[in-house]
Amino acid sequence: MSVSDDVFAVPSPTTAYSTPIDSPLNGPPPGRFADGEVLTIQYRTDPAAIRALVPEPLVPTNDTVMVQIARWGDVGGLGRDTYEANVMVGVRLGELTGSYSPYFWVTSDRAMAGGRELHGQPKRLGTVKLEHRGDLIVGTVANNGIEIFTGTLPYKAVASSFEELCRRVNLVTNINLKIVHQIDGRTALRQLTARDLTDIAVHGCWAGPSTAELRPNATSPLYRLPVLGYLEGFYWQTEFTLVGGRVIHDYEDHG
Repeated sequence: MSVSDDVFAVPSPTTAYSTPIDSPLNGPPPGRFADGEVLTIQYRTDPAAIRALVPEPLVPTNDTVMVQIARWGDVGGLGRDTYEANVMVGVRLGELTGSYSPYFWVTSDRAMAGGRELHGQPKRLGTVKLEHRGDLIVGTVANNGIEIFTGTLPYKAVASSFEELCRRVNLVTNINLKIVHQIDGRTALRQLTARDLTDIAVHGCWAGPSTAELRPNATSPLYRLPVLGYLEGFYWQTEFTLVGGRVIHDYEDHG
């Protein structure tokens, strides 16, 4: 068989989606995230701490930090049983409301590459776990051997809804700061991007009193959003489709 007969032949640099061009680390949207379970922990923090991490012209909407610890059992191209931890705060830009992510950890290099290169999410590799320990659900995030976040929630305490889950922070629309540089150091892209979860199916949602514990780490500084009060948390089972997003603010166009 010749190379030209190979249906998986190496694409050209002008048609390749990502690198390595013969085995790209990430692929184009959409992607279906199925067989998912999510622990959502919410807590109050200092509004000034949120303001310090949210880039203008975004405006924070409250003092709530939402930390989502998720296990995805089946994601095409990504694999089975991958984990992520997305830290979100509520923001608005004009009439648009959503959640801005100052920090994000994943257990897959493919998930990290796709999130950073396409959406501009601040993804880093970390050790993320979602565990059921008797009557308690426990979510943890660790980096450099240091457990930087521990969240707990009673197992299926009270039936709830996806609408109640999104009441403090709109997690359906996620907003990120995307920065890409030219090889000589000049800025190629500096944008605020937004992408929406679509075709969301929630197979169960439960609420209860949640706790959040932080431990300082210089390169995973979630401690910059200190815990000042505990709020309700949620455990939910879901699947959704992640599609491409849109640019909502271009810093280069605005000087």
